[in-house]
Amino acid sequence: MSGALDEQVYLDYQSAKPVDRRVLEQMTPYFSEKFGNPSSLHHVGDIATEALEQSRKKVSEFIGSDMDEIVFTSGATESINLGIIGFALRNKRKGKHIVISEVEHISIRNIAKYLEKEGFLVSRVPVDQYGQVKLGKLESRLRDDTILVSIQYANNEIGTIQKIQEIGEIVHDHGAALHTDAVAAEGLVPINVEADNIDLMSMSSNDIYGPKGAGFLFMRRGYRVNPLIIGGGQERGLRSGSEDVASIVGMSAAAEIIQKEMNDEIKRFKKYRDRIIDSVLNEVPDSYLNGHPEERLPNNAHFRFDGIEGESILLSFKDLGIAISTGSACTSKTLEPSHCLIATGLLHEEAHGSLEITVGRYNTDNHIDKVIDAVPKVVSRLRELSPIYTPKEKVMSR
Repeated sequence: MSGALDEQVYLDYQSAKPVDRRVLEQMTPYFSEKFGNPSSLHHVGDIATEALEQSRKKVSEFIGSDMDEIVFTSGATESINLGIIGFALRNKRKGKHIVISEVEHISIRNIAKYLEKEGFLVSRVPVDQYGQVKLGKLESRLRDDTILVSIQYANNEIGTIQKIQEIGEIVHDHGAALHTDAVAAEGLVPINVEADNIDLMSMSSNDIYGPKGAGFLFMRRGYRVNPLIIGGGQERGLRSGSEDVASIVGMSAAAEIIQKEMNDEIKRFKKYRDRIIDSVLNEVPDSYLNGHPEERLPNNAHFRFDGIEGESILLSFKDLGIAISTGSACTSKTLEPSHCLIATGLLHEEAHGSLEITVGRYNTDNHIDKVIDAVPKVVSRLRELSPIYTPKEKVMSR
């Protein structure tokens, strides 16, 4: 266990992805040669406008929507704010009741708290032991004044994929709209907004190997939101501010690439994921898989271990040159256990000993070999140091 690995191994693709070099090549001209503002009416502005609309076409094809249903933003958080707060403010005369799940990303949980302060009522739907929304409970929370339901496409921590199509049917039967945070799923699950019954959807550029700082909101034709950023009226008045053409071009290039390569990547990621899961569960006593055993993201392996803390696991892997996570990067500064794991029924002490491994485009067989070799050694060493760990077989023999 002494000494760092010769090669740094990155297995935290859920928190951040590198920009694909092919994407960067397409972005580069828009920093200097094609620097125009799409709002300008001369030929330099026309070049930027054409790039903007070609990008809109590419991302709309990526999700199966029309071009005029795409609103470019600075990223997923802004898209979520526009999709949920903007929709709530625009439609509050119809009702002020909103529904979310217990396992939503922290950005949506905080938006829910904000809306409650603004006079909206937010109901939260429980999930089962795997993190899937209980459809019967969802239906029971829908009311005549429910205007919006926001359920994530897949969980960014434990990787569980939701039954979005069925959720959409339930929501529409009650006359409400469905928003989904699709950040964790994009590029890993084929998404089609028509087939999936989605009305509003938030996506991020970096989660498909594009640049940070770009994203978009899909908003079905006929739906309306109040803009949250007021200014010059760009993006049909829904998101003012000069568009970041270079980043938008990069996002659309990333969408085009991943659309072509997704099927092959999914197969490779599943192979890596399953190797990791099988090895850890077989080699590490008192280890458990979090999330759904089958309906999960192809690149996600999320575990919990009795008797040790997630932070100590992370630091041990850091010393070995292996980057992994204990949960959402957006909540990594807090010492609180994952709200997602608690929602699945785990005790606080169980939720603290978690490990999230997410593989990606640039991982190799060698990387997987190294993490598989390291996990049992790290867990065993930490348990030797732990004052609270007792093997289950010893407990049962007393």
